[in-house]
Amino acid sequence: MAEGRGRRASWRRAGGTLLRVITVWAVSTLTMLALAGILPDFQLQSDDKESLTSVAVTAVWGAGAFGLLSALVWPLAVRALLLVPALVLGLLVFFLNGSLLLVALSLIPDGRGESDPQTAVVVAAVMSAVASTTSTAFAVRDDEAYRRRLSRLAQRRRGGRRDEGRHGMPGTLFLQLDGLGHDTLRRALDDGLMPTVANLVEPEGSFVPSHRLTPWRTDWSSQTGASQLGILHGSNHDVPAFRWYEKETGRTMVCSSPASTAELQQRAIERTGDGGLLTYDGASRGNLFSGGADQLALVLSIAARRGPNNRSRAGYFAYFSDPANAVRTAMSFVAEVVREIRSSVRSRLRKETPRIGRGGFYPFIRAFATVIERDVVVAAVIGDLLAGRTAIYADLVAYDEVAHHSGPRSQDAEKILRRLDRSLALLVKVAEHAPRAYRVVLLSDHGQSPGETFQGRFGLTLRDYVRASCGLPIPRRAEHTKSGSEARDAVRIALHRPPAGTEEEQPPSAVSGSDPIVLASGNLGLVSFPDLPGRASREEIDRRHPALLRMLAGHPGIGFVLVRSEAYGAVVLGPGGSEIPLPELRDGEGPLQHFGKGAADAIRRTDTFPHTADLMINSVYDPETGQVHAFEEQIGSHGGLGGEQTRPFLLWPLALSEPVPEGAELVGAQAVHQVLRRWLRECQGPQVPLGAAQDSLSKVPDEGGFPATDRAVQNEKA
Repeated sequence: MAEGRGRRASWRRAGGTLLRVITVWAVSTLTMLALAGILPDFQLQSDDKESLTSVAVTAVWGAGAFGLLSALVWPLAVRALLLVPALVLGLLVFFLNGSLLLVALSLIPDGRGESDPQTAVVVAAVMSAVASTTSTAFAVRDDEAYRRRLSRLAQRRRGGRRDEGRHGMPGTLFLQLDGLGHDTLRRALDDGLMPTVANLVEPEGSFVPSHRLTPWRTDWSSQTGASQLGILHGSNHDVPAFRWYEKETGRTMVCSSPASTAELQQRAIERTGDGGLLTYDGASRGNLFSGGADQLALVLSIAARRGPNNRSRAGYFAYFSDPANAVRTAMSFVAEVVREIRSSVRSRLRKETPRIGRGGFYPFIRAFATVIERDVVVAAVIGDLLAGRTAIYADLVAYDEVAHHSGPRSQDAEKILRRLDRSLALLVKVAEHAPRAYRVVLLSDHGQSPGETFQGRFGLTLRDYVRASCGLPIPRRAEHTKSGSEARDAVRIALHRPPAGTEEEQPPSAVSGSDPIVLASGNLGLVSFPDLPGRASREEIDRRHPALLRMLAGHPGIGFVLVRSEAYGAVVLGPGGSEIPLPELRDGEGPLQHFGKGAADAIRRTDTFPHTADLMINSVYDPETGQVHAFEEQIGSHGGLGGEQTRPFLLWPLALSEPVPEGAELVGAQAVHQVLRRWLRECQGPQVPLGAAQDSLSKVPDEGGFPATDRAVQNEKA
């Protein structure tokens, strides 16, 4: 009897699949007929005397051939195009779809189908979008069938292996909303911008909250490189900033460079003796570091390696292999470019302040972060959920990128928060159909502090001000300090160009001789003297440049300067000639009067790093406005001390234990790592020591371990 029921269920599923195929084919045929009537350069008949039946048969042929070619040829075409930059791949989608339509028309008997290339691109885009919408409508009506389909695809990509025993344990999804501070999140919840998150923390009616929200405090280096390395690998020792200069090698380390992130990950593994948070059946999606996971997609620390299976661009294949996904994402990409140009023009016309330049290539960078990266990462996580992976860590960078250029409290940033909330709602819905229960943890790696740039406020970049204070010439024409956002450098890497600020971009005079090297990390500046071995002392700097330290400490845009003294050890210099030895430094006093709790300890910890710069310069912070002055072109910044940038959030299910005892404060990314590791143990997903994970950097990762799905593309509502 059970066998009979199984056969009947199989027949029902087969019948449902056949019905979906016929319906999509029929809708595509009707779409082709409609377009043939609307577009003069698209024809389905050889002359005006053909009957309507003949034209309809031609449309049936054309729609069927186009659908079959899309299913068979598209995945192969996308795999071949992995040799081109990922950003270009998205822009070639329309051309490829149009080419497939022209081939499909050529297969119609008697040559009745005809179109010029430009019209073919339009027709193919419309037909793919309509077919995708129809297929999605069927999936929404039959969630169980949809889940079974994706589960089979995910299992097939795992080689057919099953692990029935683990499915009784809950999995954990860690979703990082990059750059979203605790206070900004609270305002978004109060304003109704993120209803999905609000329903977790403060559900409507008499429902009991399922999650709890708390802030945590970053290290002095409040940026993704330091925070995510500490969260995923348990150590961010010797990461003093987003970029810094290492004298012994002459290298500029940059936290958005594949070579630098690979080196930092290896250093963390060697220091902790552990592969990372995700070493047991883990997946790392869209992150700077792997966390020891076997399943990797868009992970920067492996992007420097070349090979057929481990190129960073390979993570796009499983998503773009579905032509409907590719077309819809490409259309959303174009819409986002237009949206950014319109917003930038409106900002200039209204003369909004603070404001920075958002022209040139930036609209495409924003669209890359807010559309392509988001869609690919969300699709990857959907595949992980339906495959039942034990631990998933994914990073969505859209808010961070937009807040850098539009401001963390701008309308543009608020719209991004709405879209991120919809992404979360989709993942929560998919998790309901996963083969195991999932506990969803939301967190951020840092916040953002608003404010006019240092150059915009005072007329000089930090580099030029340092050179002038040293008596060195400065350029007659003002030069902007390049932004160090992760999305900008991700695009540069996709286009085979080095990230901004790496040694490949340093002018010869900046990496040799006695000229100081000045680097920016948000509102944290670093000055190194390459010809002075080790960490230069205050006395050495005073002998060479007598006015430099006095000019820096007395500048109205600079809060304090950390420098090593031969007489007193490390000291903090501040306004009015204040000079405080590091052991005597106290929160809320002297130069740290406005920087809040924990600032002194954060400075003391950074002072112990081997690669702390000769001078560590933090901008001034205004507690009334919450503003800082970034040393690079950002009106929403992070990287140093001051304001919301040091207060990210952690939102966790009440089924898990409290992060810290009541009344205590969660401080530092390394402490967050320990909390997340404890929660994985509570979910009965034990983490293994280094052991077999020691070679995690040398493994060939599986970057294509998720199915391409119609529902992975986000709804582009404003």
